[in-house]
Amino acid sequence: MRHLMPLFQSPPRSLCILRLSAIGDCCHALALITVIRRAWPETRITWIVGKLEASLFANLPGVEIIPFDKSKGWRGYRELWQTLRGRRFDALLHLQAALRASIATLGIRARVKLGFDRARANDGQWLFTNHAVPSPDSPHVLDGFLAFARELGITDLTPDWQLPIDPRDRAWAKETLQGRPTLLICAAASKAFKNWTAEGYAALADHAAERGMQVYLCGGPAQLERQLAHDIQARCRHKPGNLVGETRLPQLLALIAEASLVLAPDTGPAHMATITGTPVIGLYAHHNPARTGPYHARDRVVSIYKEAIEAETGKPLAELDWRTRLKDGDAMRRLPVERVIAEFDRWHQEWNAVSNKPKDETEIT
Repeated sequence: MRHLMPLFQSPPRSLCILRLSAIGDCCHALALITVIRRAWPETRITWIVGKLEASLFANLPGVEIIPFDKSKGWRGYRELWQTLRGRRFDALLHLQAALRASIATLGIRARVKLGFDRARANDGQWLFTNHAVPSPDSPHVLDGFLAFARELGITDLTPDWQLPIDPRDRAWAKETLQGRPTLLICAAASKAFKNWTAEGYAALADHAAERGMQVYLCGGPAQLERQLAHDIQARCRHKPGNLVGETRLPQLLALIAEASLVLAPDTGPAHMATITGTPVIGLYAHHNPARTGPYHARDRVVSIYKEAIEAETGKPLAELDWRTRLKDGDAMRRLPVERVIAEFDRWHQEWNAVSNKPKDETEIT
């Protein structure tokens, strides 16, 4: 049941946001923070976020970033609580339904601790909060986050992402891409079952190269990502550049901002493209893209989720819980190359139409 009265009739003095990981969900948290700051510019906002993720959001103006290092175990919790000792917030927005995140709330003093309602409060999150935020009609993760702003009393929930890019990282990205039309392939997710095939990526890379685009592979330093990049390159007729493991997260954001198009499975860079406004084609099989797809590019997702989940469960999608995940670990292998190329061609045709317009039609005054 929805609460009839908002929590705050006037802007609170201070809010604490708790979202530790992952990159994509932290990009959604950024949109929520931007919505709050737009409505309440004088409210002090503290964001407790994972150590890796904090490196991406360190330059976020007007927000105190407190990194949490999960690798330290209990020492990480003690350090966090020591940092917050003596402080009290008007409200805590607990945006992560995971036990390790909920434990962190034990050392956060706040008059109100908002969490998800029972439909979303996994891992007993409801035990660590005192105010349930009703789930919105939309299943998307970001809409679930924006519901927190609505519960606080904010009426303009139009999502926005405001994250400055360091000029040095921007200059590096410009120098790397040289202003040329670029397809950036972020091929690997943290979980291997979300990844498409090396053959599929290579076919799309060659297709883009033959249409005049330069192609770069990007990603983190993990061995899985490096191996996938090597396998893609080995199958390409037109060898793409390889930046896998060569960029810090802020550099990757700058690279995404300078690219013409991003191709990625269900992973963080797809949502980093949302921050920069870069077109992105998402590749999905295991999770419902209506819930986890790039927020402004869900119409560009290439997905076999619907047909695969209906075949696996024997039920129509409309009758399934919106969190239902496909169990078939090889599902991404069945994502047709032809459908991905067709989506690329649709984007390329639209991009060409805009690029070839007279200058006075494309300039924004």
